[in-house]
Amino acid sequence: MKILNRVEAVGFMIENNFLSSMLSKEEGPAPVPTPAKVSSTPALNYITLGSFSWDQDNEKVKIYISLEGVVQDKMEAEFKQWSFDVKFHDVQGKNYRFTSPRLNQEIVPEKSKVLVKPTRVVIMLFKASKGNWLDLQYKEDKLKPNLDKERDPMAGIMDLMKNMYEEGDDEMKRTIAKAWTDARSGKTADPLKGYP
Repeated sequence: MKILNRVEAVGFMIENNFLSSMLSKEEGPAPVPTPAKVSSTPALNYITLGSFSWDQDNEKVKIYISLEGVVQDKMEAEFKQWSFDVKFHDVQGKNYRFTSPRLNQEIVPEKSKVLVKPTRVVIMLFKASKGNWLDLQYKEDKLKPNLDKERDPMAGIMDLMKNMYEEGDDEMKRTIAKAWTDARSGKTADPLKGYP
């Protein structure tokens, strides 16, 4: 029998402990890696409904959307105090969505509902406070004058023109673009020419 010096004995003990711990782990069930759960349902694509009409009385707002083939069971509606989101699934093979991320006034979500008719959908929003809404959706007042006295006065006109361009239809955009390019190139005629 060989006599071990201290260093060899300590090394042997460490190695022996390591091997015995590995063997005891192997005796138990080996952990099976589980794959990350991935949703098997693909994300749905929605066509945004932009064409609608609306009406109101003192207590509620009714939004009318022309859409045929809607099934009540294939519809989701989520109402919040200042917004709503309505999704229509599998309407003639397509998914539609009508949403308002910020309403003009507060509503009562618990009372609000969606009615499905044969050729249209009616979204009923019950007002939190009685009264007349000027608009359905909240719009920041972009035409409100800025009272900053140190600001360049022409900046206000430029902001107004920018807002008109951004919110205008195609004809408005063409007119503003033409006036802008004519003014920059010096093509515009003086409208007061010939007057004393």
